[in-house]
Amino acid sequence: MELHDVWFVLIAFLWIGYFFLEGFDFGVGVLTKLLARDRKERRVLINTIGPVWDGNEVWLLSAGGATFAAFPEWYATLFSGFYLPLLIILFCLIVRGVAFEYRHKRDEDRWQTNWEHAIFWCSLVPAFLWGVAFANIVRGVKINGEMEYVGNVADLLNPYALLGGLVTLSLFTFHGAVFVALKTVGDIRGRSRALATKLGLVTAVLAVGFLGWTQTSRGDGTSLVALIVAVVALVAAIGTNIAGREGWSFAFSGVTIVAAVTMLFLTLFPNVMPSSLNDAWSLTVTNASSTPYTLKIMTWCAGIAAPMVMLYQGWTYWVFRKRIGTQHIADAH
Repeated sequence: MELHDVWFVLIAFLWIGYFFLEGFDFGVGVLTKLLARDRKERRVLINTIGPVWDGNEVWLLSAGGATFAAFPEWYATLFSGFYLPLLIILFCLIVRGVAFEYRHKRDEDRWQTNWEHAIFWCSLVPAFLWGVAFANIVRGVKINGEMEYVGNVADLLNPYALLGGLVTLSLFTFHGAVFVALKTVGDIRGRSRALATKLGLVTAVLAVGFLGWTQTSRGDGTSLVALIVAVVALVAAIGTNIAGREGWSFAFSGVTIVAAVTMLFLTLFPNVMPSSLNDAWSLTVTNASSTPYTLKIMTWCAGIAAPMVMLYQGWTYWVFRKRIGTQHIADAH
């Protein structure tokens, strides 16, 4: 296996990790409006991800940085062609982070309500747009012979991509509901499980349609295996949630995300951005990669730094593993 193939796998791993972790993170943000009945319950939901949300976003920074260094042509074409949706995502992530930190700084009802709206919308919009973006990458976009994107924003809003956005939004919200059930006690835990069941059924319908469409148009034997794993894991996640086994349900919903994103990367390889104008103009792991020397240095750096970061993040989750409820939230908040 060549180093550019290795880095394609590593970048896929970083995106899988990001969607697994930030997936329930976005889901909890959406649930602040769908599940919480009052301000104290919203505080409970926010506290379930309070110690970890910023660490989850490190995976996005790592994926973006690795793409820039390992596949500069991919990075340049992606960020120039998808400029507006990626800018909207970036704006939402910035506002969302500020909302988490500033919501409780003042007692005024209007102040807190506005930041709560920001948390909801700045969780929902990226959860949808990431699905739109990756669906377009897999489907192929208008790239010319100079490796430049020559389409427009309207080209990105096709039925396949919009379905992909609905899948990520519903799947992340389901993942978040299962996470809330795993991390809370009392009435909010039971309501989260009930809502997760409904969200899971909606997600199953959307996901089967989207993954089946992907398999039909671009899949092969290996992607079919990933599709089957994703569907089975989603069914298992719904079933274990109904049975009240939140830990197993969260594990299976995570496997669903891992398998689904893996399938997308399997259908993509050896391309990194297919051209819908001419297959010969597609960006591949070969023509879009950096020099072998650059990839070699990156491999050594990643091999040293990545395990330490992952161990630290795992330790963080272990420290903040206990359940919380409204009884843990002071009335003054």
